[in-house]
Amino acid sequence: MQSPETAEEMLRLAAQAAIDKGGEDLVALNVSEPLPLVDIFLLVTGNSERNVAAIADEIEDRLIESGHKRVRREGRAEARWVLLDFGDLIVHVFHQEERVYYGLERLWKDCPVVPIDVAEPAADPS
Repeated sequence: MQSPETAEEMLRLAAQAAIDKGGEDLVALNVSEPLPLVDIFLLVTGNSERNVAAIADEIEDRLIESGHKRVRREGRAEARWVLLDFGDLIVHVFHQEERVYYGLERLWKDCPVVPIDVAEPAADPS
């Protein structure tokens, strides 16, 4: 397992990538107590299948470019719920309907929320 600092840096990279691609309602949960092999879940909502795929691709690209290894990816073909497993950070990119239906925040409600420190997306110069 990596250090908590590494998981938090991965969280910042993933969250910034998500925001830059239009991701909404970002929530990070510290799941290290109930799941000893994972530190943080990042939940992100996209507004369409295309947006969900773009968010997931951007997160994956930025984490890999930063030297982090992807362990697993699921759901990319349907782009309704994409799971990206980077070891200590697991990212769930949901379509709005799936986010409500599966309610991971409810399932993990006893886990503390991790603050996400990212900048707003850059303004489009056009």
